[in-house]
Amino acid sequence: MPQLNRMTRLTLLAVVAGAVVAAGAMPAAALANWAVEKSAPAYDTLPEVLKHPTTAQASYLYANDGKTVVTTFYDENRRDVTLAEVAPVVPQAVVAAEDARFYSHHGVDLKGVLRAVVANGASGGVSQGASTLTMQYVRNVLKSDPSLSTQERAEATEQTPTRKIREARYALAVEKELSKSQILERYLNIAYFGSGAYGIYAAAHTYFSKDPAQLTLSEASLLAGLLQSPEADSPLNGGTERALARRDYVLTAMTGTGAITAAQAETAKANTPVVKRGSSPNDCTASRQGWGFFCDYFRSWWRDQDTFGDTAEDREQALRQGGYRIVTTLDPKIQNAAQAQITKVYAYTNKRALPMAVVEPGTGKVLALAVNRRYSAATGAGNTMNQLVAGGSGIHGYQAGSTFKMFTMLAALEAGRTLDTRFDAPSRLVTAWPEAPGPASCDGFWCPRNANPAYMDGERDMWTGFGRSVNTYFVWLEQQVGADKTIEMAQRLGVRFRHPDNASHAASDAAGWGSFVLGVSLTTPLDLANAYATLAADGVYCTPLPVAAVTDGTGRQLDIAKSTCAPAITPEVARAATDAARCPVGQDGAFGRCDGGTAQAVSGLLGGRAVAGKTGSSTDNMTESFVAYTPQLAAAAIAANPDTPTDAVGAAVLSQVYRAVAATLATGSQGLEVKDFPAPLRTSAFSPEPEKTEPTEPRDEAHDGNGDAHDDGDDGDDRPGRGDHDDDDDNGNDNGGNGNDDGDSGDDGSDNDNGGGSGGNDGSDNDNGGGSGGNGGPRPGRGGDQARGGSLSGPGR
Repeated sequence: MPQLNRMTRLTLLAVVAGAVVAAGAMPAAALANWAVEKSAPAYDTLPEVLKHPTTAQASYLYANDGKTVVTTFYDENRRDVTLAEVAPVVPQAVVAAEDARFYSHHGVDLKGVLRAVVANGASGGVSQGASTLTMQYVRNVLKSDPSLSTQERAEATEQTPTRKIREARYALAVEKELSKSQILERYLNIAYFGSGAYGIYAAAHTYFSKDPAQLTLSEASLLAGLLQSPEADSPLNGGTERALARRDYVLTAMTGTGAITAAQAETAKANTPVVKRGSSPNDCTASRQGWGFFCDYFRSWWRDQDTFGDTAEDREQALRQGGYRIVTTLDPKIQNAAQAQITKVYAYTNKRALPMAVVEPGTGKVLALAVNRRYSAATGAGNTMNQLVAGGSGIHGYQAGSTFKMFTMLAALEAGRTLDTRFDAPSRLVTAWPEAPGPASCDGFWCPRNANPAYMDGERDMWTGFGRSVNTYFVWLEQQVGADKTIEMAQRLGVRFRHPDNASHAASDAAGWGSFVLGVSLTTPLDLANAYATLAADGVYCTPLPVAAVTDGTGRQLDIAKSTCAPAITPEVARAATDAARCPVGQDGAFGRCDGGTAQAVSGLLGGRAVAGKTGSSTDNMTESFVAYTPQLAAAAIAANPDTPTDAVGAAVLSQVYRAVAATLATGSQGLEVKDFPAPLRTSAFSPEPEKTEPTEPRDEAHDGNGDAHDDGDDGDDRPGRGDHDDDDDNGNDNGGNGNDDGDSGDDGSDNDNGGGSGGNDGSDNDNGGGSGGNGGPRPGRGGDQARGGSLSGPGR
């Protein structure tokens, strides 16, 4: 130890002498005396950042396979690696290039300092440095301290004797505590290699598109040569000749250290490495095409997690500097399938959009968020950073039409109603809810109607009412259970009211919001898919979740990748609703009571797998929606113009919408076990004695919906397109359709063969009183008198 202390003092004297010659700023005697008195400090007195380096590292975002990179987030493109993850020629090349006596000195190289003193004295300037790798490491750590101000960071790199002496003293202390391998590993992770690459991992990927373990001798020596002038010598910045010259210098130096032979050096010099610029995506705008909206949703989730900081800004900084490894729930196969199906319907530059979300029932995992837009800040058609799929940041959602009938059916089942609850549905139903004068008003009361009376009117139950999407049946049913119960059910299943008017209406007048059953409130594909996923999960609702695993920069896995799951409805209610929800998509449920559907082709598109779902249209077909689920997947899509909500997408697109969703589910189901939905109990399906409801005052084409249903033998039996609901073997065949993928009349019970023409695939929620509301547009589902929803006037589903 006395010998080491003596060497330390001599070294510091030499550093002082070199600094004096270089800077000519202070009397040599004063500096020498100061250096001897101070000597090297104790390690535990070093700045905290030297003892526990806090260099910024990039965070990597992966798909659910843990391999496919979605994007990275960084202020400095850096990812720490161990020496074991680096080809041995890399540290050998760096030592030869920057500090040939690295393994001989104790942090400060006395011979190097004296050599620099002579050289700099002869030149009259600073022609040769004397910083060791350890001193360079100290300097890099100090200037990278995130707590430093701009001035402090500048002071950490200024050419002064004071800085040199401080680095030397700290280097001596570091060498007493850390091994050479530890110092070299830390140096390789913090050094700047130019072109935005911090550390050897980023350098290997930036210049050669490979991991550092795969670097060759020629490539490693080129990277080591960049350390002296990283930007000027970068082959990506026009410095190829300088980079090769420096590479040759390093190879020669490696023969001097004994790392390689002269023959190996000559062979490497003759081999010009092929520079292949690697992809270093930064932020969601640089993510894979079509994946940016999922990335944006993930980032919103991250900013809400207090695990990563006290404020949203702190959490964002942690993401960009913390070196996290995040495995998301994004399924590349499903995401790409959704993107491909969507762009078959609308091109990227189409003013109309088709956002789609896919989730996993029972876990809340978000598997895909897709839309025919590029996630980009660039101007021009097809580019946006608005969250069109999941909502938020001013994006309130879209009207989803008759898909909201599910919430009324669930509320009725929970209240004890059975699936065979019958009502003779008229063309127009006069309700108990007041309505201002207008097309939807009958003597001052809201009176919605069916769009296709021949297909929809007549005695209905939950199976046939849901299958054919009979508005007047479900408005009547909502009156029986209460609009407030319907709204409460929707909220229980995760439907959020993002638009202030919707939120206010739900909070202050839920019982009076009768048109809610027809989907007038704005929603998003993600909310809708996740709500229906609750049914597939036997009534268990899970909050949507974009992450599967999060590991911090130290390799510690965080206990944060979990959804909150809890029963929202009983399994029996969920099973009963699912039995009815099989009717719209061409299946028959456990009791064979389906009779017609609005998207019967879906069953065939999924190869007969168990599936349930619902179509939906808004006023004048401004939006067209479809949501479906299997036992393992749930998906929803809404066609709309997000910038001009009143621009109707038209009825004809509905068949394309439900085919896009079905094809995505079919792709996602490949390789999954074939499962069926659990059947409900007969007590949930059938009442001991079928209800009979008669109108209190029969009307021509309309009647009051508060009475009891007609009995089985009334004159409604001969209405066209009804089918006989008492015949378990009927299965809707009198509808004229077989549900095949040719889009024949089985999709809508009419002569229209496109599965989505006017004539109404399901009887429409075309009283929704507003457009899609994609950007919080006008009339967000208040409708009519701003409380009930406007007129029912057109084809719908």
